[in-house]
Amino acid sequence: MSQVFREAVSIEALNALSRNTLIDHLGIVFTAAGEDWVSATMPVDARTRQPYGILHGGASVVLAETLGSSAGNLCVDTTQQVCVGLEINANHIRAMRGGVVTGTARAVHVGRSTHVWDIRIEDEGGRLVCTSRLTLAVVPAVAPV
Repeated sequence: MSQVFREAVSIEALNALSRNTLIDHLGIVFTAAGEDWVSATMPVDARTRQPYGILHGGASVVLAETLGSSAGNLCVDTTQQVCVGLEINANHIRAMRGGVVTGTARAVHVGRSTHVWDIRIEDEGGRLVCTSRLTLAVVPAVAPV
């Protein structure tokens, strides 16, 4: 897929928008972006592990939805429309006990009313930890609470 974002992606702006949210609390940090993809890291630590000491599947889903939703919103004029999660699925492939995972969301379909994003989460060695697919609805923007 070619250029899908409305303008060049500012990693600093994405990280600033995430402050004081669940994204910030889990230690998710946007790190890179291209013409149709965006990446972020997340630590595997006490914030993101489940009681058995491995990466919580829900934390992986938060990372996936964060990446896909953020990417989707880079494709629309957020003064007029926003992209919100409609459906997400995730397959958890590899357990992680520590370190950092990196997720990358890539556009599959960017339409006027829906988007589909493929999110791949990998360990520090590039091995697949989780694969996810996110469908977004493009809806009218409302004033923030």
